[in-house]
Amino acid sequence: MAKIEWKPGNMVYPLPAVMVSCADKAGNSNIITVAWTGTVCTNPPMAYISVRPERHSYQMIRETGEFVINLTTKDLVFATDFCGVRSGRDVDKFSEMKLTKEKASVVAAPMIGESPVNIECKVTEVKELGSHHMFLADVVAVHVDDAYMNETQKFELGKAEPIIYSHGEYYGLGELLGTFGYSVKKKKKHENTKNKKSKT
Repeated sequence: MAKIEWKPGNMVYPLPAVMVSCADKAGNSNIITVAWTGTVCTNPPMAYISVRPERHSYQMIRETGEFVINLTTKDLVFATDFCGVRSGRDVDKFSEMKLTKEKASVVAAPMIGESPVNIECKVTEVKELGSHHMFLADVVAVHVDDAYMNETQKFELGKAEPIIYSHGEYYGLGELLGTFGYSVKKKKKHENTKNKKSKT
């Protein structure tokens, strides 16, 4: 198999496609779709988003130092794309996409009610890297939709049908291939017995 060398670029795919909600000090809110986002640290819990300075949401986040990361789903894919290609200078994205503003518990920025997970963030540092500025932030609160809690109180995000972004395209997640640590877990006794029987 031959490899083709390209110029250096962002090819770490797939990525989460999230809708980031924010507001300015006057209370005007907006939503921006972001793929440059992720986990930074577990303890303390931290996340980041990278935003171009020319984006309408950039100044809101820079001014208040707050935002909410809202995870997206198959049902939200149209709104996710719309909020990434239309500017909040021209349209009220909450109204246009019929998304529900919900009050956050710590930050002033609203949460998106239709999102299965809302992550409230407070900016700790802004790194001006080039085309994008990275907002490093503490996670100050997390909200999850109880519709996806099972009988053992485990949160089953997969049932919300989350989406990902890969090189300009949106995808749903496929079948479960494994769980964290499954490659080194010892097989259960009944599984070993079953495998032995199948070989006889």
